[in-house]
Amino acid sequence: MNVDRVITEFDKGLRTLLAPAHSIRPHPDAHLVDAPLSESERSHVIGLMRINHCGEVCAQALYQGQALTARNPEARQALEHAAQEETEHLAWTEKRIRELGGRTSVFNPLWYVGSLAIGVGAGILGDKWNLGFLEETEYQVEAHLNEHLASLPAQDEKSRAILTQMREDEVKHAEMAHSYGAAALPAPIKGIMHITAKLMKQASYRV
Repeated sequence: MNVDRVITEFDKGLRTLLAPAHSIRPHPDAHLVDAPLSESERSHVIGLMRINHCGEVCAQALYQGQALTARNPEARQALEHAAQEETEHLAWTEKRIRELGGRTSVFNPLWYVGSLAIGVGAGILGDKWNLGFLEETEYQVEAHLNEHLASLPAQDEKSRAILTQMREDEVKHAEMAHSYGAAALPAPIKGIMHITAKLMKQASYRV
């Protein structure tokens, strides 16, 4: 494993956890006006956006771990491109949380370390399993984004625009992984991933 790449990914990790994320693309909600929300609606949206921000922290770590251990240069390049889009998701969700008067999850460092370890482990197993794990992750993210979109207050067009664009990007990432030869994961592994994600969502919604 190239030492320079390890140092680069370590720097990315520090910036993910400690520095504000930046978006190359315009924020999806930039042209929309904030709608009035009740206190309970505002609290609920903050919780949802905090879950999604936490998920993007995990995605950064996962992609970094996978890119470090990927053997196929083309697959590694695709992972790095997807990671850039996930960085934009970080920026969008963080900004929305701040706009609503909330804060990001205190558990982010824990989720980051765990996801990085999973990413490295998936890559060590080989590219097809590495990409298979990525594909399944993105399908599960798409499913929970659909749940969040259905749960948002009808008038909150800003949050809806952000989550809709994120969903489109996640679908593209899954399709990318499939096109590079992702292996279908065994059902028990998918189940464990689902349970782990559920625990993360429950914790991040509150803190």
